[in-house]
Amino acid sequence: MGVNREEHLVFGRMALIFAAFLLLTGPGSAARAQASNPSSAANPFFGSVTAQPVSSAPLNLSLDDAIRRGLENNLGLKEAEDAEKSLHGERNQALQQFLPTLTLTGDTGFYMHDLAALGFSQSVISEFKGLFPGGNQPVGFSPITRDYLTEGQIHLTQTLFSGPVIAGWRAAGAAVRSAYFAKMSARGEVVQQVATVYLRCIADRSQVENARARVAEARVALDHAHAAHVAGTAANLDELRAKVELQAQEQQQITAQNALDKDLILLKREIGVDPGQQIALTDRAPYSELAAQTPAEVLAIAYKDRQDYQNLQNQAVEYKAVHAAYRSERLPSLSFSGYYATSTVNGAGTHGNFMAMGTLSIPIFREARLRGDEDASMAEWNAAQAQLADLRTHIDEQVRSALLDVAANAKLVDVARSNVTLARRALSDETDRVNAGVDDNLPLVDAQATLATAESNLVESLYQYNLSKLALARSAGVLEEQYREYLGR
Repeated sequence: MGVNREEHLVFGRMALIFAAFLLLTGPGSAARAQASNPSSAANPFFGSVTAQPVSSAPLNLSLDDAIRRGLENNLGLKEAEDAEKSLHGERNQALQQFLPTLTLTGDTGFYMHDLAALGFSQSVISEFKGLFPGGNQPVGFSPITRDYLTEGQIHLTQTLFSGPVIAGWRAAGAAVRSAYFAKMSARGEVVQQVATVYLRCIADRSQVENARARVAEARVALDHAHAAHVAGTAANLDELRAKVELQAQEQQQITAQNALDKDLILLKREIGVDPGQQIALTDRAPYSELAAQTPAEVLAIAYKDRQDYQNLQNQAVEYKAVHAAYRSERLPSLSFSGYYATSTVNGAGTHGNFMAMGTLSIPIFREARLRGDEDASMAEWNAAQAQLADLRTHIDEQVRSALLDVAANAKLVDVARSNVTLARRALSDETDRVNAGVDDNLPLVDAQATLATAESNLVESLYQYNLSKLALARSAGVLEEQYREYLGR
């Protein structure tokens, strides 16, 4: 038994599936989460299967709840799970090549036979007249015969040895393992995508809250400026500045609220919640310092736990097995087939019959095709080995970059917090100077703008710090299991 064209297409389809999932589920793909107008048509991880209808009550949603819903409903993960199920089915098809095939048949019917059409003409029958009683052909003998036949048969076929079948089974096993790791990598992608958008929504909510506070402060400042202008202790310009500052803060609040609403829609699309469902985020922005890790420590974990690395390792095993299958087409194959049957004619009792046959097939000359198949499969195997070597270097690069980002973003959070403290102190001092009549409100407006910028930078710094920790966990291959520890929750 050789590797036919259909089997070759199956192997090719496996390779295409895995290559697609490598592109979709690589650790760097989280950077695409905030691309403009993300769509499930371009990336299935932006879509989901809607799990429940809209309710009037807001849905309280924590980060853990969002990730759980994503793992249950995300479209990209559903596709990875379906691909794994498909390859399980193909492995079972390959398994059948090893197992005996039993077929049971039975039939009954009325048959009419024309002996002349079967070669028994009158002259042929006359040659056998000596076999009849009296040595004479029976009177009225007709070449047309009729009978009722009932029979039952059981057939057995089994491949006893075939190099391509054995190698194909190994390839199917490697393909299934590769699909499993592709699914696990897809789960990590879902965790990263959902956590990224959830943290973005938390940051948006903080921006909205800060904007509301600044609007309230600007309205109080406007009331004071108006009262001072009416009392004749402040110029009209001070009141105009306060009005402009209030409207500027109101614009920022509108922009921040719009960004929050849009990111909430994206979050709901990723976790299977209807876009019209109102949700309330129950978690605040997490913050904790991450224990120092060396590149060697993280790389040791990554080479052991990275699902995309294990996926590619199994792809290499699969291509090696496919190559072995083509090479083994030169080997003989041995199979067995047979049947046992019982039949009865016109109710005259049953009679058993059987057949048992072994078949040895030895290929003589198909060298051009065999060499072509070998060369093509060897090229695929070499390509997988090269990709595996490149992925090791890529993992090293990702780990080192992620560690640098975590360290840099931790420092940026410290600086941003210090800036907020200083800006609040400056605003307080300037408020006292304005209330004492030492300054007009221009420095006060500048201090308010400085504080607004410092608060926005702090929110963004916390967001980027948490994202860098998620990226580090993903580059180590432990995101799904340890995202809580990395975020300090």
